[in-house]
Amino acid sequence: MKQLQADVVVVAGGTAGLAAAVAAAEKGAGVMVFEKASTTGGTGNMGNGFLAVESRRQRRKQIALTREEAFKIFMDYTHWRVDARLVSAYINKSASTIDWLEEMGVEFGEPVAYFAGSNFTWHLIKSATARPGGEGAAATMMRILTERARQLGVKILLKTPARKILKEGGRIVGVMAEDESGEEIRATAKAVIIATGGFGDNPEWIKKYTEYEWGRDLFSFRIPGLVGDGIRMAWEVGAAAEGMTIELTYGVPSGGMSAGGRQFGAVLRQPNLMVNLFGERFMNEGIMGNTTFTGNAISRQKNRCAFIILDEATKRHYEEDGLDIIPGPLTLSSADPEKISNLDDELKQAFAQKNENIFAADSLEELAQKTGINPDALRKTVAEYNKACETGRDEIFHKNARYLRPVKQPKFYAGRYFPTGYGSLGGIKINHRTEVVTKNHEAIPGLYAAGTDACAIYADSYVFVLPGNTMGFALNSGRMAGENAAEYSKSLK
Repeated sequence: MKQLQADVVVVAGGTAGLAAAVAAAEKGAGVMVFEKASTTGGTGNMGNGFLAVESRRQRRKQIALTREEAFKIFMDYTHWRVDARLVSAYINKSASTIDWLEEMGVEFGEPVAYFAGSNFTWHLIKSATARPGGEGAAATMMRILTERARQLGVKILLKTPARKILKEGGRIVGVMAEDESGEEIRATAKAVIIATGGFGDNPEWIKKYTEYEWGRDLFSFRIPGLVGDGIRMAWEVGAAAEGMTIELTYGVPSGGMSAGGRQFGAVLRQPNLMVNLFGERFMNEGIMGNTTFTGNAISRQKNRCAFIILDEATKRHYEEDGLDIIPGPLTLSSADPEKISNLDDELKQAFAQKNENIFAADSLEELAQKTGINPDALRKTVAEYNKACETGRDEIFHKNARYLRPVKQPKFYAGRYFPTGYGSLGGIKINHRTEVVTKNHEAIPGLYAAGTDACAIYADSYVFVLPGNTMGFALNSGRMAGENAAEYSKSLK
């Protein structure tokens, strides 16, 4: 058995773990990171950007949102069902985290909002190969954080998963790990920080701890290896469980958010008629830009599915005049996100791939038969909806008249949506100092958690009106955990 020693051990080297390692090392702690993958960065390598409030970039753009206002928005949204001290600490630290990263060489584009009505808090990261915030842009930040950690003397052990947290005399004293050859490692430490990224790749846990069943009524991202290792280890030493849920959105399975191609995927996200299996409308489709709200609404329907429906005339409108709303992912990936073309080619590709969640029909009756929607109710709903389009008044949900487009001209198209999500949230209860606590709210000396493993600050719904929260919480809680763990380790000398 190998014997290693550090002041602070960080379990996993993703967004929160790297931030924690750098922050602890900057405070003078000897830091060791155990990462089970062959590279650092974790899901952060797939990210775009993160939340900050009152950053210099926001002030330069005259974005007036203050920390006080952001805190109020956050707490009103969650109905004060979350740790207000933790939320406050996170928001208050966020602007300095931008400065902290810029000093390391991370570059940012302009702060943006994800959808109309949300706040300009999303700070998109620049990379050499992608547009600011483009897919994978945050991998550049992960590389810079990794380099900074190594410059500070942090020892990063790849392909070396931690297996168990060690506790003696009521406090944490290190971890047990295993290297690539299978040899056991005992790493003694004064403090341990858990940052393993949640349980999004664990269908059994998703079924047990959330209201969903992956593959049946949930089709969330499954990043390999995120099976709840850190959560399990924390529970084993007395941590309380808290807030286990899914960071919910919505999508068409077998193609994700761009099913049938990125352009047609954007068309399916336009605020057109949406019905459930009963053929009834159930929401104001104008809110579709807010993926959290839409995912919640779809979750309430029979079989947790719903259908967006449009006709040939509306499809042609998008090709000729552009989109009514621009989905966030398209904004990040396209130089001209309003330009829509090649829809017929993308539809042919979807049907060639036998995507069972995209439909085309020459009549509403045929569409109902293919989708399983109640045909009589669908005819009635379409007639009511078309009347609302003619009068410009949606008497049921009060949808903005600019989004009322009738469903009259064949062909008719539909996409079947289910809840999906970016991954799991929560599992380990922490306090505002990022200390892991027991069911009695007592801190476990020397144990800290950060990032998705401890992200229980949204109550029942991701606070999407302040975009960039999940990566923002990972970075800022990671910094807080690193600083606090380093101070704690000093107190034991």
